[in-house]
Amino acid sequence: MAHTEVNGHRLYYERRGSGDEPLLLIMGMTGNHLHWGEPFLSRIEPHFDVVLYDHRGIGGSDPVSAPFTIADLADDAVALLDRLGIDETHVMGVSMGGMTAQEIALRHSQRLRTLVLGCTWAGGPDSTPTDTEVLQRLGELFLSGRIGEAFAEGFKYNVSPAFAADERNVATFREIAAELPMDFQIMLAQLQAIASHDTSPRLSGIEAPTLVVHGSEDRILPVANARHIARLLPRAQLEILDGVGHLFWWERPERAAELVRERASAGAAAAQ
Repeated sequence: MAHTEVNGHRLYYERRGSGDEPLLLIMGMTGNHLHWGEPFLSRIEPHFDVVLYDHRGIGGSDPVSAPFTIADLADDAVALLDRLGIDETHVMGVSMGGMTAQEIALRHSQRLRTLVLGCTWAGGPDSTPTDTEVLQRLGELFLSGRIGEAFAEGFKYNVSPAFAADERNVATFREIAAELPMDFQIMLAQLQAIASHDTSPRLSGIEAPTLVVHGSEDRILPVANARHIARLLPRAQLEILDGVGHLFWWERPERAAELVRERASAGAAAAQ
């Protein structure tokens, strides 16, 4: 557990695991390092040298006030790798982190071994945005200061009904929110960055072996986005997890970890 300064911002990061292959984990919008969860992390740590961190303004990283882009977040991630002396790595990004990972693959292709894009989108006119009903409901709750209700509603939108029905799962996320509360302004800044994200005209230039993984019941970024990205990427494998919501690595931690390991192994075999 440590902090380091990259691009003028002090970021929180952790490095854990006993494997030789490096793996950079990039979290999504409003998420921090705790949102990877021990059920998933414990299954990948024996196989990777894992780096996870908090984006600027989130979690253990220092607050920010200036706007930023997804490309800025990608440059932060690469600068963190530089600080840690990691030349090449496997990368897994989820949601907004998947958008960040796309920009890393496009702007810093030499740094990637393999790529996992989870529950994310490419932007542009052919992508499928979040249902306006979901956005309106959450926006109404946040703007009226009903944060507790917004948390409860947001959790239900992020996971399948079966996962949300288990109070133990809800409690875990409440504990994370209490330990590392999120500032409303950083959520707006991240929304602004996502709104301008569009890699769809450039995705054909990503050469890294890529896994695109998505839950079939995702209400935050519909599963059609995974199929769209997979069509645009020249070396993509598509994995749809039936009955799973946006936070697939929480609902299916064993399968998610297995997919990451498989992608890394397949990439190593292809390189040889």
